[in-house]
Amino acid sequence: MTSRAREKWRPSIGLIIFTSLAAVAALPLVGLFFFRLYDNQLIHQTQAELIAQSRVLAAVYAREVEARLDAGVVLGAEIPPGAQPDPNDKVTPIRPALDLAAGADLLRRRPDALPASTPASQAYVEIGARLMPIILETQKVTLAGFRILDPGGIVIAGRSEVGQSLAHIEEVATALKGQYRAALRIRVPDKRPPPIYSISRGVGVHVFSAMPVIVNNRVAGVVYTSRTPSNIFDHLYQERGKFALAGLTVILATIIIGLVFYRTITRPMRELVERAARIGRGDRDAFQPLAHYGTREFAQLSHSFLDMAEQLSRRSDYIATFSSHLTHELKSPLTSIKGAAELLLDSLQSKSDNLTPAEQKTFISNILGDAERLEAMTQRLRELARAETAPQNEHTELSQIVSGLKSRFPTRSIDAAGCLERSVGMSSEKALIVLSHLTDNAIRHNAGNVRLEAIDEGATIKMTVSNDGDPISEANRERIFDAFFTTRRDTGGTGMGLAIVQAVMKSHGGSIRLLPTDKSVAFELRFPAA
Repeated sequence: MTSRAREKWRPSIGLIIFTSLAAVAALPLVGLFFFRLYDNQLIHQTQAELIAQSRVLAAVYAREVEARLDAGVVLGAEIPPGAQPDPNDKVTPIRPALDLAAGADLLRRRPDALPASTPASQAYVEIGARLMPIILETQKVTLAGFRILDPGGIVIAGRSEVGQSLAHIEEVATALKGQYRAALRIRVPDKRPPPIYSISRGVGVHVFSAMPVIVNNRVAGVVYTSRTPSNIFDHLYQERGKFALAGLTVILATIIIGLVFYRTITRPMRELVERAARIGRGDRDAFQPLAHYGTREFAQLSHSFLDMAEQLSRRSDYIATFSSHLTHELKSPLTSIKGAAELLLDSLQSKSDNLTPAEQKTFISNILGDAERLEAMTQRLRELARAETAPQNEHTELSQIVSGLKSRFPTRSIDAAGCLERSVGMSSEKALIVLSHLTDNAIRHNAGNVRLEAIDEGATIKMTVSNDGDPISEANRERIFDAFFTTRRDTGGTGMGLAIVQAVMKSHGGSIRLLPTDKSVAFELRFPAA
């Protein structure tokens, strides 16, 4: 099984963004299923309204009864002492407590009225007649159903069921004992509601409220009210234009957000992934900047990635070229050493005099010379490896570097001028490697004098290293920094000196270039200032 087959599945950014946007777009639809939680709030609101309306009617009813006490109006059951209201309490609120979610408060459909065993007294019939206009006017606004009951539970006012008894209904029976009672009952609607209404349970119930009328701590009657709770879908239908506009706004906002995400995240990332695949296939054109970056972070990531990939590609090319040159450079001395050693071995094994002592000495000298060349090349390779290591907060004064250079070449004329008191961001060892190679090259090309001139340019120190040796030909000027390129291979040159100098300067943020001159040789070095 390959590593790719074992790789853990991970969602793509596009999938995450699409899922997030789909969830945002679906929130209004998902919210419909939470209307059931809102049903309770609507039921509480309906019950609170019925409590307020019935309490007002109960107060009017109580005044009418009190006005007829002298006429012999008969009151109902006496309220138990524990249930009587405290006269010192100025506020005795009745709070809505019906709970549709629990299900315990939901009762069957309200039982029909029964014939009264005895008719209501004339006094209560008159009270019902006086309250009827108030009920009719109230119903026009509240749409609630009102029934006024006497102390025996007989309806004395209401659009229907007048003269019939409701005392057998649970909430009415409780109110006739002096306690307020409300109930939720299953409702049979006048017409079938739209299918979407089935999402809400509130449309299938009726809220009933039985408010006792208390006079002299006795029950004088009951105000029995009912109403269907308000429904959210009625409101949505009435505001369907605004609702459609809100839905369209959500859709457009989701599309816009999706386009923004695509342009700023998904598209640049896909292009960057494609670039990585092209770079892996060796496409050199893939190092070009992206067409769209989207965000500042993606721009920084893309620049860093492409720069790193380009540097790695250059590094890979450099290693390949360097390995090829190194193999070629090592092949010649190794072949020479092997050939000379084989001839000497054949001469010793045959015990013949086919090689004179002078010839044997020549072969041994060749072996030693090639070994020295290999040793010198190995030393240069170690210097090149050290040259390419990153700096570690290194700094040293130019005057110390110049002093070390003069000590290394005591027999040569080395002049230095300029801001030698300044420090450069490089260790004295590496800076001395740079100047030593330049000086050594100048001496090997017949220079009698080497001159150093340093100029302070703020962030950098520019140093010109010139000599009066043999000039560099026009054909060789472009190749002098190539590894293993040398014009004095016969005299032991490795062709790595200037390559080491360039590697040291680049690794420390500096640079070196050959200045155009006709008669002498001059290099411009730029050291980072410390």
